[in-house]
Amino acid sequence: MNKVQEFNEYRSKMNDKIIGSNNKIIKRIFNLDTNAFTEGAVDKVTKEMIGLSTSMVLRCDDCVKYHLSKCFELGVTDEQVYEVFSIANLIGGTIVIPHLRRAVEYWEALREDEQQA
Repeated sequence: MNKVQEFNEYRSKMNDKIIGSNNKIIKRIFNLDTNAFTEGAVDKVTKEMIGLSTSMVLRCDDCVKYHLSKCFELGVTDEQVYEVFSIANLIGGTIVIPHLRRAVEYWEALREDEQQA
């Protein structure tokens, strides 16, 4: 199984379990997250790039993968994603570099996945 498929299957399985717990607060947090990234005064692409950059600064690899996938789906170019990477590293400092490496690896996996489809 490739990196993209593995991440998506795990995320989906665990989200189903979490939502299945029927906890009102968790459901509201998930709903708020979903609604925050819908089209609004700021377009979806920009919101996903903001999400990607902040996730890198917060050093959340799962969040980075999620936002990279969304950026990829929305047609963000290599040049755009590398600009986001550069801003995240500028803001977050050198501690973000290991997450940058994993982000680049995942971005490449998304591109490889597309070519194999």
